[in-house]
Amino acid sequence: MAALRQYLGVWRIPGAPMLLILGIVGRLGIGMTSLALLLLVEEVTGRYSLAAVAGGIYALAGAALSPVAGRIADRVGPTPVLLATAVAHPLALFGLLWASRSGAGGLALTYLAAAVAGATYPPLTAAIRGAWNDLTGPASGRYHLRNTALAAETSLFEVVFVLGPLLVAGFVLFADATAALVGSAVVTLVGTTAVALGRAMRGWRPHPQEHHARGLGPLRAGGFPALLLCVACLGLAFGAAGVTVPAFAGNQPTGDPDSLAGVLLAVWGVGSAIGGLWFGTRRTAPNMTRQFAWLLAAVAASFAVFAVMPAPAALGVALVVGGATLAPALTLENTLVGRIAPAGMLNEAYTWVVTMSVAASAAGGAVAGLIVDHAGGVPWAFLFAGAAVAVGAVVAALPAGPIARAEASAVRAEQTLAA
Repeated sequence: MAALRQYLGVWRIPGAPMLLILGIVGRLGIGMTSLALLLLVEEVTGRYSLAAVAGGIYALAGAALSPVAGRIADRVGPTPVLLATAVAHPLALFGLLWASRSGAGGLALTYLAAAVAGATYPPLTAAIRGAWNDLTGPASGRYHLRNTALAAETSLFEVVFVLGPLLVAGFVLFADATAALVGSAVVTLVGTTAVALGRAMRGWRPHPQEHHARGLGPLRAGGFPALLLCVACLGLAFGAAGVTVPAFAGNQPTGDPDSLAGVLLAVWGVGSAIGGLWFGTRRTAPNMTRQFAWLLAAVAASFAVFAVMPAPAALGVALVVGGATLAPALTLENTLVGRIAPAGMLNEAYTWVVTMSVAASAAGGAVAGLIVDHAGGVPWAFLFAGAAVAVGAVVAALPAGPIARAEASAVRAEQTLAA
C-alpha cells in the first residue's frame, strides 16, 4: 500500500498524467520508425545491408542534432521546440516514403531523407525528464517523489521497445512497411503535440540569461563528463546485447530463432520494468553515486551470468533476474543528471545522455558482432558487455571521483534551497 501511495502521489502532480500516458504515445516512434525504415528499404532494394545503412544514418543524425534542440529548448522553452519538430518529423517521414519510391538515384535520396527524419525527431525524452525534475524540485514540496517519478518514467519507457515493434508487425501483417511508417508519423505528431501543450511543459519558466549554455554547455559541468562515460558503458552493453542475444538464439536447435530472440529480449525488458517499479518505492540513498556504482556492478555481473547459460530457458530466467537491475540503474542515471547538470542546461544535458547512449549502443553492437563471428562467440560477447559496464561501475565508485564531488555539491545546494 505504501508503494501504491507513492505512485498515486506522482499521478496527482499537476500535468503528470499527460507526461506518463501521452509521453509514451509520442515516443512509440522510437520503437517503430527504425524497424519500419529497415523493412521499407529492404522491400525496395532487396538488401538488408543497404537497409541497415539507412537505419544507422537515421539514428546517428538524431543523436548528433538532439543536443542542439536541447539547447534551444533550454533558452526558449520545450513547447516551441516540441511543436516544431512534431510537425517537421512526420513531414520528413513522408519525404522518406517519396524518396524510397523515386526510382533511379532513389537510394541516395532515401539516405538523405533518413538523415533529415532522424535530425528532426522531437527531443521528447529529454523534455519529459527535464519536466519531472522541475515538477519535483527541492522547493516544490514534492522532492521526496522525484525517485518514484523518474522510476515510473524509466519503467514505462520500456513499453516503447515492446509495443513499437509489435505495432510494426501488425501494420506489416495487414498492410506493409509504408503503413507502419505512416503510423509512426501519426503517433509522433499526436503524442508530441499533446505533451507540448500540456500543463507540465507550459509551466516551464525561463532561467536567467547568465545560466544559459555557451560553448560546451553541460559538458563543462563538474561530474557530468564522467557520468556520460557511465552512460556510454551502459550503451555499449545494450548494443552488444541486441546482437548477442539473437546470436545465442541462432545457435539453438529451433526452427524460428528470430522469434526466440524476440522473446528473450522481451523478458529482459519485463524484468527491467518490474525492477524499476519496485525501485521507485525505495527511499533515495544518502549517497546516490555509491548506489549507482553498486547497481552498475550488478548489471555487469548479470552479463557474466548470461555468458554461462546453457539453454534458452536458463537464459530467459537469468534475463528476467538480471533485467531487474537495469531500470534502477537508469533511474539513478537520470536522477544524477538532474542533480549535477546546471538547471539552465537540463534539456541539453538529457539530450547528451541520449546521444551518448545511441552512439555507444551502435559501437557495442558492432564490436559484439565481430566477437560473435571471429573472437570466441556468444559467451565472450556477453563478457565484453559486462566488462564495459564494470568500467562504468569503477568510475562511479571512486569516493573522491568527479561524480561523487558533483553530487556532494548538489546536495548542499538542494539543502540550502529547501531551507
